[in-house]
Amino acid sequence: MRAVYYDRQGPAEEVLQVGELPDPEPGPGEVRVWLRYSGISPGDTKKREGYFASVMPYPRVVPHSDGSGTIDRVGPGVGAGRIGQRVWVYNAQSYRAFGTAADYTVVPAGTAVPLPDDVDDRLGACLGIPGITAHRAVFGDGPVRGRTVLVHGALGAVGSLATQLAAWGGATLLTSVRRGADLAALTGVAAERAVALDDPEVETTIRDLAPAGVDRIIEVAFSDNIALDAAVAGNGAVIAAYATRDPRPQIDFWPMLFDNITIRLLGSDDFPTDARTAAAADLTQAAREGHLTIPVAEPYPLEQVAAAHDQVDADNRRRILLRLDD
Repeated sequence: MRAVYYDRQGPAEEVLQVGELPDPEPGPGEVRVWLRYSGISPGDTKKREGYFASVMPYPRVVPHSDGSGTIDRVGPGVGAGRIGQRVWVYNAQSYRAFGTAADYTVVPAGTAVPLPDDVDDRLGACLGIPGITAHRAVFGDGPVRGRTVLVHGALGAVGSLATQLAAWGGATLLTSVRRGADLAALTGVAAERAVALDDPEVETTIRDLAPAGVDRIIEVAFSDNIALDAAVAGNGAVIAAYATRDPRPQIDFWPMLFDNITIRLLGSDDFPTDARTAAAADLTQAAREGHLTIPVAEPYPLEQVAAAHDQVDADNRRRILLRLDD
């Protein structure tokens, strides 16, 4: 099979290779997926770069955890009826050496989720890491119907899905972008109650929009926004953070304590199995119902994988995919 792989960490142009690897075979409880698209997330490029002082977890890595395609083989314990089923894939390269940047990937049967006939393969390839992270951020502390949810970074891959899932779940939605100039890029429900973080009156604006305080805050820049989050959070609020600029953020402990604020930190590779399963089911349902819109750039051919990785690091507002069905 054709595959992208790397044997050492470093810049995309230097370490990513495209070549032939043996076709994988599914083991017990596994399926093999013949892939159409491989989704690239910032976490994939960070693993390749050695971000977080990480090391090579395996001698050779085929990157990317997300993708979409068709099951063409099943291992022992998996019903033959799944052969020919269109699926979207998540966690393919989570604690595994070989992900979706190849013609085939082998994954546990439960992480190959049936893709409804009327849902596009490109959208399916974008649901994994960002979708499951967004779902956990929004619903990790229970339903949001009737609650006020503030989603920071609403133009990002996770943030845009979090806004759509919060609205789908019946929340009163507030969103933020970094700069006032970015407000015009928001559309639909994300634009209805939106603020810019560079507005000197942003705290007052949020308080006016949510006089009783915000119940859930979805946070992409924990260190930068924690003071604002604490100021606008209601008593008993949850701040669900999946990223931070400063790895050692400072917090104003006592005001947050007296507001009974919960800080939930989200590491997508290590979500509980039941949380991932519930997220996959809800994402599939929301996609089937037409509630999810994901902007996707023109997919890159496999041979341009280094350029695709660099584009993810430069701007991930439109999701970046590899095309594998040439």
